[in-house]
Amino acid sequence: MSTQAPEPLQFAYWVPNVSGGLVVSKIEQRTDWSYEYNVKLARLAEDSGFAYALSQVRYIASYGAAYQQESTSFSLALLLATQRLKVIAAIHPGLWHPGVFAKWIATADQLSGGRAAVNVVSGWFKDEFTKLGEPWLEHGERYRRSEEFIRYVKEIWTSDHAEFNGDFYRLHDFDLKPKPVVGEGRAHPEIFQGGNSIDARGMAGRVSDWYFANGNSPDAIGAQIRDVREVAGLHGRTVRFGVNGFLIARDTEGEARKVLREIIDKADREAVEGFGAAVRQAGQSTHDKQGMWQDSAFEDLVQYNDGFRTGLIGTPEQIAHRILEYKRRGANLLLLGFLHYLEDVEYFGKRVLPIVRELEAAELERVP
Repeated sequence: MSTQAPEPLQFAYWVPNVSGGLVVSKIEQRTDWSYEYNVKLARLAEDSGFAYALSQVRYIASYGAAYQQESTSFSLALLLATQRLKVIAAIHPGLWHPGVFAKWIATADQLSGGRAAVNVVSGWFKDEFTKLGEPWLEHGERYRRSEEFIRYVKEIWTSDHAEFNGDFYRLHDFDLKPKPVVGEGRAHPEIFQGGNSIDARGMAGRVSDWYFANGNSPDAIGAQIRDVREVAGLHGRTVRFGVNGFLIARDTEGEARKVLREIIDKADREAVEGFGAAVRQAGQSTHDKQGMWQDSAFEDLVQYNDGFRTGLIGTPEQIAHRILEYKRRGANLLLLGFLHYLEDVEYFGKRVLPIVRELEAAELERVP
């Protein structure tokens, strides 16, 4: 039985607010991490059919990203430079106090007319915590802390006398003013999260609005969606789903495959292997050994979040049909990375997205 989401599929893009682009490769990337480039990109993206942008969170040089723009301030800058784009700021509980963060997002949301969102990252990179002098919790505890963080910010955003008592955070009769913008179907800024483990899926079902999945096959993504939906159903909730993908669209499949081959052939081997060692160590710390990247090959890790595995490589027609496979499994959003952002985002908007919309319309016509 089809689990196709009825609403049109939405699209987001990874903001290149760190140097090195979205692949750990020495291939030429006509992508810039500067503010000026990113403003131009954000305006192009919202005019090309993108609903969201996700600002990356990095604190230290690592895996090809020698320079990093801080995610929340960069997100606010992009919000103020655009009209419709929703910008998701990635943050780490443990490096932010939830009340301070909630105030920051409420302000950004007011300034942008209700377009601010957050991606809660429980953390896989130990050095980002320990080099800043903060404790590194084991895997399950990181997700417990993240869940408390989300419950706390929801409470402070929606209650006039906010109260929260947890193992990590406490809140006593607090009235945050101004609160975030309240709109139709939106009681507070949208909360995203990622993670493949059982801990991550359970947390998403209990508290998050969106669950991001690393790149994978349609069937594998469908299994994750079913797991999260099962937990959400037990708590009387609904969760929406995003899938990561690296998109290479060219006029012929041969051209697209050639680009992919060149990216991998020119991979920064030392950086990729370092990234692989770090993320596998993090994933092995899960009690079920099902953390992110556990079955990722070297070629997969050349793109941070297994984006090649989603298979969005080929002609506009091939990619559009592949995208619909994810929608049929229950995906609501595709989070995309590109090699040459300005050129590739424009090509996507003109050549790929119209075919996606045609396919969606055709499928709706077939629904009895």
